[in-house]
Amino acid sequence: MQDYLVQFNNISKFFGKVIALKDVTMKLRKGEIMCLLGDNGAGKSTLIKTLAGVHKPDEGEIIVEGKKTIFDSPKDALDMGIATVYQDLALVSLMSVTRNFFMGREPLKGPPFFRTFDIDKANKIAAERMGQIGIDIRDPSQAVGTMSGGERQCLAISRAIYFGAKVLVLDEPTSALGVHQASVVLKYIVKAASQGLAVILITHNVHHAYPVGNSFTVLNRGKSLGTYAKKNITREKLLSMMAGGEELNKLEVELQEMNRSSTN
Repeated sequence: MQDYLVQFNNISKFFGKVIALKDVTMKLRKGEIMCLLGDNGAGKSTLIKTLAGVHKPDEGEIIVEGKKTIFDSPKDALDMGIATVYQDLALVSLMSVTRNFFMGREPLKGPPFFRTFDIDKANKIAAERMGQIGIDIRDPSQAVGTMSGGERQCLAISRAIYFGAKVLVLDEPTSALGVHQASVVLKYIVKAASQGLAVILITHNVHHAYPVGNSFTVLNRGKSLGTYAKKNITREKLLSMMAGGEELNKLEVELQEMNRSSTN
């Protein structure tokens, strides 16, 4: 068990009679990128919110660094080092890069009771952190709205890492990006993982997931179809599982039988 940084064992979540998740298991090591794949309605959003402390699982257990854990709120998950970057990024377009980077956790200076925002230190940290990704921020006071989609995504990820994330949950980080911007974000994710961060990459895009992932968990209608190491599964097999390949094959057989019946 100590091998794994975080484990989600047989997680189930029900909303009344609706089974949103049923017996989903994921185990994540330090430095690993696990890609969570699934089409719309597969249960990805519910699982994200369960990992982030928004929902409590109705069944199963969460184990972080060998200890069984119950998250009562997103703050509990964050305090345990599980940070989630949602699709909306939680960035304010009219605020500066620096203000968005710190967002309520600004460095302060001055004597007790008279402390003020240390803007020079904050600007330096924000510029340095973005520079480490390869994004040149000439003026950290520029509005986030002037940045590209890929740069904003990297800002949100960099912020989570700076404030101590051990496990980073990324919700469709490349879904609204072009090819170049998506490659910038994916390269940064790989770099972060190489430095010890564990990453759960949620996506429906196998072509983005396969090059960067170490393992792949496929969800379908709230159930896991299994977790596969990269060496044990091909891109084509993942695409087939995502598209419901077995169901399509059954449908094709049924249609052929119907055609035979109609011609007899």
